[in-house]
Amino acid sequence: MIEIKDLSIDLEEFHLKNINLSISDREYFVILGPTGAGKTVLLECIAGLHKIRQGEIWINGDNITQLPPEERKIGYVPQDYVLFPFLKVADNIAFGLKEAKFTKIEITEQVQSLAHLMAITHLLNRDTRSLSGGEKQRVALARALALSPKILLLDEPLGALDLQTAKYLRLELKRIHDELGIITIHITHDQTEAEEIADRLGILNLGELEQVGMPDEVFFYPDNAIVSDFIGSPNILECDRCSYLGQGLMEVDCGGLRIVIPHDGNSIERIALFPRDIYISDTQPPGPHMNRFKGIITDIKPSGTTERLLVKVGDKTLQTEIPRDISEDMELIVGKEVFLILKLKRIKVYECKCNHKQTEKPL
Repeated sequence: MIEIKDLSIDLEEFHLKNINLSISDREYFVILGPTGAGKTVLLECIAGLHKIRQGEIWINGDNITQLPPEERKIGYVPQDYVLFPFLKVADNIAFGLKEAKFTKIEITEQVQSLAHLMAITHLLNRDTRSLSGGEKQRVALARALALSPKILLLDEPLGALDLQTAKYLRLELKRIHDELGIITIHITHDQTEAEEIADRLGILNLGELEQVGMPDEVFFYPDNAIVSDFIGSPNILECDRCSYLGQGLMEVDCGGLRIVIPHDGNSIERIALFPRDIYISDTQPPGPHMNRFKGIITDIKPSGTTERLLVKVGDKTLQTEIPRDISEDMELIVGKEVFLILKLKRIKVYECKCNHKQTEKPL
């Protein structure tokens, strides 16, 4: 278990303010926040790379605040991986083991075991300069795990990868974590990445920890405007009733809005949808009427190259987002009637805590 108590630090460009955080054994914890929030500084403090004058860090009941990095039993993968360019993959993985005076047999066994875990056995004799981004990440992970750390720290491990590779490796990171059963702390600015991989997550902004909780709790119950703005100011609707339609679909009534959702679980307490995931049109679009609503624009808020529009639909107000040039082409103004389409696959759900499926007849 990791406990961070009243941690504050001031550096030239970054700082942390009174951080208090507990992370449980075997937990995959994600620190989420914008660039400049202090995420890397927090990770470096845990790793022992900064002198801490205010606050404490405890691991398994031991105060390690002033302990040097090499005595903390922590594996750290920095953002740029920092592989040794003139060493083979096997030698990169073995580097820490050699420094720790492991025998040649022990080193060979550990390198082979980690290479198998990371699915990089075929790369062991390769030069690291010839590796792809995903391959470099796996090698860096293997090297960080070589000394069997109690904790694994990952600094934006997927940030330099293309979307397809990053999506695949998110699943791999979770698999590796589950196999090893060690605490993993992963920092990112990517909300989708955090949602998919985190057991719990913390929102860090300007050096302050704004909220900690399960991904759904943070998303559906943001503690303040800072958290809500960071995750995208989602439209959050309370569900009055819901009914299971079969074939993986559920219909919910949210204050008079009847919305069909791809869901095959328990009854739904809340739904959420990002403004960018609500399509807006000035003419009635063709096709089925499912998740399509007519409303009136009540407000328009410029936001960079986009505009945020508030649209009153029945008794509800939904927020949608549209590029400014498209808004101008459609001549969208306050008071104009428009049509909204909710993107079915982008609707997020928060289940109620009852452990049964809703079996009411369709609304």
